Amino acid sequence: MLKTFLGIDPGFHVTGYAIIKKEDKRSFLIDCGYLQMSTQKHLSERVGIFHDFFEEKIKDHSITDVVLETSFLYKNAQTFLKLGYLRGILYLLANKNNLNLIEFAPREIKQAVTGFGGASKEQVASAVLRMFPKLSEVKITAKNDVTDALAVCMCGLWQR
Repeated sequence: MLKTFLGIDPGFHVTGYAIIKKEDKRSFLIDCGYLQMSTQKHLSERVGIFHDFFEEKIKDHSITDVVLETSFLYKNAQTFLKLGYLRGILYLLANKNNLNLIEFAPREIKQAVTGFGGASKEQVASAVLRMFPKLSEVKITAKNDVTDALAVCMCGLWQR
């Protein structure tokens, strides 16, 4: 059975994403990268850009599953609230396109990728970069967003 997973690490400035296709027992990294949005743009405009970008990814790659990390309250409640807008867009896109939406706790993702649920962001990135050495070419400011998205995507792939 063919499944295509879209893992997303949402953010209003930089959103990391990864797309992995699974065919029988083989998996392929199809695409990964980041969406960078200007903080100078109004919040409503960035939400629209986010929606259009991921709607296109879903259609272009025949996505079957969207994978997210469960949200948790950051130090800033406003950031937490605003990230909820982006998560709502992803829920809407999943519903509109009849996709499975899977969520994992940060601890589950770290456990799946590094073998340790308390791993640091750097340890997760290091594990992902060992699996996908070409990612070292990704722009340094977005590297953690991309490796986080890839870790989320792989967790969805391995747990399905």
